[in-house]
Amino acid sequence: MDDFSEFKRTALQQLKSSFQPHSERYFSSKLQLLKQDDKGSKGRVSLVGAGPSDPELLTVKALRALEQADVVVYDRLVSQEIIALANPNAEHIYVGKRCGKPSLTQAEINEILIDRAIQGNYVVRIKGGDPLIFGRGGEEGMALVEAGIKYEFIPGITAAIGCAASAYIPLTHREVSRSVTLVTGHVAKGSFDAWSQLVADGQTLVFYMGLEKAADIQQQLISAKLDPNTPIAIICHGCSDNQMVYVEKLDGLATLAQELKGESPALIIIGEVVALRKQLQSVSECLSKQINYS
Repeated sequence: MDDFSEFKRTALQQLKSSFQPHSERYFSSKLQLLKQDDKGSKGRVSLVGAGPSDPELLTVKALRALEQADVVVYDRLVSQEIIALANPNAEHIYVGKRCGKPSLTQAEINEILIDRAIQGNYVVRIKGGDPLIFGRGGEEGMALVEAGIKYEFIPGITAAIGCAASAYIPLTHREVSRSVTLVTGHVAKGSFDAWSQLVADGQTLVFYMGLEKAADIQQQLISAKLDPNTPIAIICHGCSDNQMVYVEKLDGLATLAQELKGESPALIIIGEVVALRKQLQSVSECLSKQINYS
């Protein structure tokens, strides 16, 4: 037995004794890594933020990654206009999730990234917004590190920034808001014990994935002494041709969300900055009609 074969045998024994597999497929991926020899080096992965739907908000680095990709693994929130920018010869794998609908688990998505990279491919994992803001980019990065796959993060414009700008709502504004807090709507019911910290004066709150939990968000914030008259906005399909912006007061959030049930993606902005939208929008809309972006 040559030295390299002995090394592989020893490494496999160590792996079997120390690794707690998430699945048989994931364990198989690990074994393939150790079995590679002079057939070629492993591929690499870019975890890419697509921004909030609009192709013109894609970063130059993200575009270059798409153009060079061998495999594109993409989410539901990545527009077809963005997918169309990818290498036409790339393999496309859809891994989108939607609440209540059958979808791949995160472990299965991790396995796809690892398997395709092991085969020597350049894999672009692209998702809406930014991969490190409620995008599970950290989890995917950790899986790649564990598998020994080279990877990078390519940031994107997160929904809070992109949608707020598209709706003419400044997330901060002198003498109105001095801080912004990004919150996932999944914390709304019983699992988040710091609501009182979210209601300080001069703060803007942005809830991702919060439409279905809007009634709980309204109740918890009012219980934490946030003024029921605080302006709120719900932005649906932000930064797209189908964007819709609805402005209400906090005590009307649940009712408005019920009327918008099923709209996705949707972002909720809560704070006095929402009241600035009307003034900011008036002149800007006239200007945008005069600009030809083609």
